[in-house]
Amino acid sequence: MARYRYGAYHGGPDPLADPVDAGAAVDGLADRIFDGSSVRDALRDLMRQGADGMRGLDELRRRLQQRRRELQKSGRLDGLLEQVRDKLDEALDLERSALFPDPSDDARFRESMLDMLPDDTSRAVRELADYDWRSPEARAAYDEIRDMLRRDVLDQQFKDLSRAMSNPMSPEGQQALKDMLADLNAMMDKHRRGEDVTADFEEFMDKHGEFFPDRPESFEQLLDDLARRAAAMQRMLDSLTPEQREELAGLMEQAWQDLDMAAEMAALQDNLRALRPDLAWQGRQRMSGEQGLGLPDATAALAELADIDALESQLAQSYPGATLEDIDEDAVRRALGRQAVDDIERLREIERQLREQGYLTDRLELTPKAIRRIGRTALRRVFSGMEAGPRGDHDVHDTGAAGELTGQTRTWQFGDEQPLDVVRTIGNAARRHLSEGAEGPLRLSHEDFEIRETETRTRAAVVLLVDQSFSMVMNDTWRAAKTTALALHALASSAFPLDALQVITFSNLARVVPAEELPDLDAGDIQGTNLHHALLLAGRFIDRHRDAEPVCLVVTDGEPTAHLLPGAGPGGGPDWWFMWPPDRETIALTVAEVDRLTRRGVPISWFRLGDDPRLERFLDAMARRNGGRVFAADGARLGDYVVTDYVRSRRGRRRSA
Repeated sequence: MARYRYGAYHGGPDPLADPVDAGAAVDGLADRIFDGSSVRDALRDLMRQGADGMRGLDELRRRLQQRRRELQKSGRLDGLLEQVRDKLDEALDLERSALFPDPSDDARFRESMLDMLPDDTSRAVRELADYDWRSPEARAAYDEIRDMLRRDVLDQQFKDLSRAMSNPMSPEGQQALKDMLADLNAMMDKHRRGEDVTADFEEFMDKHGEFFPDRPESFEQLLDDLARRAAAMQRMLDSLTPEQREELAGLMEQAWQDLDMAAEMAALQDNLRALRPDLAWQGRQRMSGEQGLGLPDATAALAELADIDALESQLAQSYPGATLEDIDEDAVRRALGRQAVDDIERLREIERQLREQGYLTDRLELTPKAIRRIGRTALRRVFSGMEAGPRGDHDVHDTGAAGELTGQTRTWQFGDEQPLDVVRTIGNAARRHLSEGAEGPLRLSHEDFEIRETETRTRAAVVLLVDQSFSMVMNDTWRAAKTTALALHALASSAFPLDALQVITFSNLARVVPAEELPDLDAGDIQGTNLHHALLLAGRFIDRHRDAEPVCLVVTDGEPTAHLLPGAGPGGGPDWWFMWPPDRETIALTVAEVDRLTRRGVPISWFRLGDDPRLERFLDAMARRNGGRVFAADGARLGDYVVTDYVRSRRGRRRSA
């Protein structure tokens, strides 16, 4: 009977994972946009922090930093030198023990030769190459040094190569290794000349594949691996003391000479440097730990540390033009494992789906579809903050579309209150029930509902004036103001589609903000509250919609402190004057604009943020003068107050119509 074993899936992204929800990602962007982030910053923060259980770039960077600390504490870089010294001392002690009982002059001469060996380990090993050992045990210890050197220098440059070679290496195996190096250098020389080596690589692997247990899939992969190891070896030498560096370099050179491959290895190093000049070929790395690392382990640790340094920059995404496509998946896999690669791919998929589903442009700008969704999110937040009772019992679904039926139906959308088409709604639910193969009673879902359209008879011209001065940031009220602007735009677009809406921001000057700029809207860093200019623009907007009922809403946390100077505008340039406390001319010009709107029959609703007594007195006076109302709203309730007043104004017009 066949036996099966089950484990975690490692072949790529989980094929059973839920698809990426681009709409939920837009909601995540909305949270950051409400906090004052630009669209680009919000997207970058979403990638950094992750979403829907996915680890973001910050978490991957934290794991990289942890891995760096582990590697730096894994051991010392002079492990091979330490092992060679210990084995050399062992061989010399065994030889002296064999010579001591012998009273001959030859024994004394040999002892003097051993005593005169240089302190430099590599020179001592080299001078003992032709020594005629008296002790078989000492000779075996010395031969072990040479075998260890050959094994380590091979495994340092070619991962686990010694496993493919006999120990000790046979003449045939040594010749096969020399042939592999010669063919490898010939292939790299051809690549340096700009020639295609795809066929050469296939032939090379067929001939020498036993020397590469990991079986690289392409020439580029083979080149990257060899270059990483060579660069790590050079950084290892740079990290040692001058004395240690000289000894280790001497030992490695001797090992390659013993293998009769010094010339081929020198050519290989030259090719690797020329083909991968972007790698860190120089630099010092501090390593600590009680255990000395062998040459392959030390260079592998340094190669991984170099990967981590490069990955940290890629994951930070802080350089100009950075994208998730810059992240090296192979380096992520080596440093953090397959799951981290899947996390990167999921983040990339979020970005792709935002584009493919029409939420984001290639220039990382929100589309109208995304702006509508963000506005609906803002509107839901406003509604969720409404309290029950006299102030919270708002008929916010009223569309202002009372009239004759048009005979057309459409899918229900948030904010609609037109009559429900029961026949079409039940039919939609039945068709969905059958297509899904569901059993049991028929259940309605929100996508089943269809409404019967009616003829709209009333429309409004709504202008929202939002204070954008620096005090809005200082008083922590800008987030609420921005969310309110998005919510009001969403409400007017969905529940009152025929209403004309304009958002005007004002600080030292006022300006009209198009809908597509609302998500990127940010408070200014310039002093000045130019309500005079804002009311002037509001009057022009309302004048362009004389057939609509006017609604003017003003959100501010400070009294007017700036005004336009005579001659300002398209002809004379946008010149302005600021003074705090406000001078008489600023107040007079602002009051004059309030009076102009009053004569046009435009009531102004004032939403006062903060508890400035001067602002309170000014707005109370303006409300008495204009016939409007003042709301003392804190940041948490601002959206509630604005939306409620907007809907209330429309209900009042229909009753009087």
